Amino acid sequence: MTYGVGEACYRSGRGGFERLRSMERDGNIEFEIYYRESANERPITYELSIGVDKSGRPRVANERLRQRRRGQKTGRPFSFLELKDGSGKVWSGEDLSENEDSDEVLLEESNSTHKVELDSDEKLAISTLGNLKDHPRISKFRKFIEGWYLSYFTPESARDLPRVGAQKHLNRLGDNLGNFVQFMENEHPKKLRKVLEEISSKIPGIEKIKTEKSPDGRLLLKFWSEGFKNPFYAQQMSDGTLKMFAYMLLLEDPDPAPFICIEEPENGLYHKLLDSLVDEFRESASGRKGGSQLFVTTHQPYLVDALSPKEVWVLEKQHDGFSVLTRASDYPGVVEMFEEGLPLGSLWYSDHIDS
Repeated sequence: MTYGVGEACYRSGRGGFERLRSMERDGNIEFEIYYRESANERPITYELSIGVDKSGRPRVANERLRQRRRGQKTGRPFSFLELKDGSGKVWSGEDLSENEDSDEVLLEESNSTHKVELDSDEKLAISTLGNLKDHPRISKFRKFIEGWYLSYFTPESARDLPRVGAQKHLNRLGDNLGNFVQFMENEHPKKLRKVLEEISSKIPGIEKIKTEKSPDGRLLLKFWSEGFKNPFYAQQMSDGTLKMFAYMLLLEDPDPAPFICIEEPENGLYHKLLDSLVDEFRESASGRKGGSQLFVTTHQPYLVDALSPKEVWVLEKQHDGFSVLTRASDYPGVVEMFEEGLPLGSLWYSDHIDS
């Protein structure tokens, strides 16, 4: 969305379109996203197909957004954005126009359908049209995608000393942890106190956490621990304490991302803290802490022990070299054994969740 498909194929060491496409395949790379802003809104489906031209240059082959008409329960959703090779049509506005004398939905007659031709087939239409107020649904979807957050928190990054300056969100590695704490101190002190109280109940000995400006303009994160008069600094705290603090602070973000991906949160955490962390994840995803959708990857059976079969998906590589995604509850006998008291991680470890 930011750079176009050509540059995106090479960024972050991806190696180009052919390195991204499945081995020994010659078709397009295709994505489909099915989403809605809330439970009361009509779902939207986004379809994207990326291919290459005769010279091997990546391009957007097809792009489409679909949504059912208001009140429609069945039938094919209406395409309010549809482009092929950078050309097509778009419908502006929130809803389809309806004939006042009947239930007929006016399409071409409404004059709301416009032809679109992008100046480059490397650009996504949702990036361009999503910036225009005439297309509020496309704009909402663009903001939804741009709001995705990937967390791969590394304690060593959090021990860096950033420059002073409040920042509204925690970044991917967590090296602005002190800046985010400063923002919470300034703008949301009650939320910050709540996080500190919860940390004290989960990690014995932590009493309070504050920030301090160093003489050279850097930001220090100070932890007061029970039994000690002077504070410890982030550089002296354990990986697990920093990680637990960062995740709990992330989940209390006043303006949370709609979709949060967290990679391997178990790294550096004492295994008995994983239950508490999963409880925090579950509470956040349930809507009581902002309603973000959480996607967590793990290789740790102890973390899976805290989950139910409906909350776990297993990614398995098949003999043909491709992987399939299966819900744990779909494996034979898993639900029955779980209900008998066998934890899910143990079932995974003992190969009951396996092909």
